[in-house]
Parts: sequence; C-alpha cells; structure tokens
Amino acid sequence: MKSRITILLLLLSIFLFSFQSEKKTYLRLGIVAPIDKDSLVFAAGFKIFGESVGRMISPSLSEEKFKQNLTLIKNANGRLYMCNVMFPGQMKIAGPDVVERDVLAYAEGLFSRAEQAKVSVIVLGSGTARKIPDGYEVEKAKADFVLLCKKLAASAGKHHVKIALENLQSQETNFITNVKTAAEIVRAVNHPNFGLNADIFHMRRENESPQSIVDAADVLIHCEIAEHEARTLPGIKGDDFKPYLRALKEAKYKGPVFIEAGINYTPAQIAESFKFLTKQIEAVYTE
Repeated sequence: MKSRITILLLLLSIFLFSFQSEKKTYLRLGIVAPIDKDSLVFAAGFKIFGESVGRMISPSLSEEKFKQNLTLIKNANGRLYMCNVMFPGQMKIAGPDVVERDVLAYAEGLFSRAEQAKVSVIVLGSGTARKIPDGYEVEKAKADFVLLCKKLAASAGKHHVKIALENLQSQETNFITNVKTAAEIVRAVNHPNFGLNADIFHMRRENESPQSIVDAADVLIHCEIAEHEARTLPGIKGDDFKPYLRALKEAKYKGPVFIEAGINYTPAQIAESFKFLTKQIEAVYTE
C-alpha cells in the first residue's frame, strides 16, 4: 500500500512539473524596489529586483554599512540584479566640468562592490550628472562622453559588470534624451560591458517610436517600464504597452523588463502589476 502511494505521488509530481514547464516565460520581469520590500515583491512574482547605487553599493558607503548590505542581499528572497542612479548629481560626467580622475576612481570602487554583491547591471541614467550647460556644443559633449565611457566600460569589464546607458526624458536632462542617440553612443563605445537600457517610460514621454527599439537590437541589454501619466506601476492606469513589447519581440530581446515606478503601493497593487504586465507580454508573444 505504501509503495503504491509513493508511486502515485511520483506520478503526480511528474504531471505537475510537465504542466508548469508548458507555461513559457517569454520575458523575465523585475522591479526596482527598496530591499526591505523584497519579501513583498517576491511574493508578487518578481524573482529579480533592483535598488539604487547610493543605498546599496556606492563607494561613499562605509565598509561596515556595505557589509551589512551584503548580508541583506545574500538573505533576500529575490536576486539583486541591477542598481540604478550610477553617479551622484554633483559628479559631472559630461560637459566642460568633468574631472575624469575622480569619475574613474569612483567607478572602480563602485564596480568592485557591484562584483562583491553579484550585481549584473549598473544603469547609467544620472540625469543631473550628465546634464550639459545650455549652448554647449553637443557633438563635443558626445565625443568626450564616448571616450569617458570607453574607460568606464574597461573598468566594469574587470569586475564582470555591465553598464546600461539609459535614455532619459528632456524634463530630467538635456543630454541623450532618446534611444536612438543612446544606441549611437553605445556603438561608438564598442565594448561588451557597455550596452543600452531602453526605458519605455521615457520613450513614451518623448514620443519616441517603438521602432527605435528594433533599430537598437544589436546593443540592447536592459529595458525599463512604467505608466506614462504619473510613472505608476503597469496596471494602475491600464496603459497599453503592447506596441513597445512587440518591438522587443521583433528585436529578439532576451533580457529582463524592469518596472521602475514609485514605491508607495499596496501588496495587492504590486501583485496585480505583475499579472497585468505578464498578460500583455503573453498576448504579444503568442500573436
């Protein structure tokens, strides 16, 4: 009798495994959220999450604080996949006031800590740090920025970390405000540890076509998303992201899609957001 029950349980487990295997995951979903919300976002379905450089792995953090963070990261339910806000606003990385020595020293410390924390991607948005003076020659800013990013990429490569350059909206900065330009910068840097983050929220704010994602397929390594009106979680207002998701599909994008919205949401809203975005992704990938 006992052996019969054992066999039945084994058959049931095989059936359940087969059933789960049939449900294909087209794109991994992540969310940017404070690490103390890890259990909440994990329960909602997000197995990877993002935090800020400043709170987690910045070189400005004391060694004691960083070690405490490493313990939090190790004990988290989900995996800390990425950190954003790479540079503090007062550290200029574009324009005439860049102090390259300081930027590279900061970055080396950052990448070292990212490697220890097993963070895969650092998002280079940092709108204030990269803002250039009004009237400054944009082409010169781009050329100098490419040279700096080549050095940043080499440093990141030593620590097995990737930098993802983010397109930002013009309300946040006046330098690199669309995916098309960001992709051109990435191609000019031409380093395996320097890629593109296509932020769909910023694209929609700038009325940039989904085609830009398709055109940037060769350098795309990361993607972020939020609703248009108030940067809310997908599902709060019910935004239709399918045109941009179709572009990701056409680009054969294999990386994650990270929700980067506010943090003042209920557990139910976060869980619903995971379901809402998953449903849109499945609709696109099964068309």
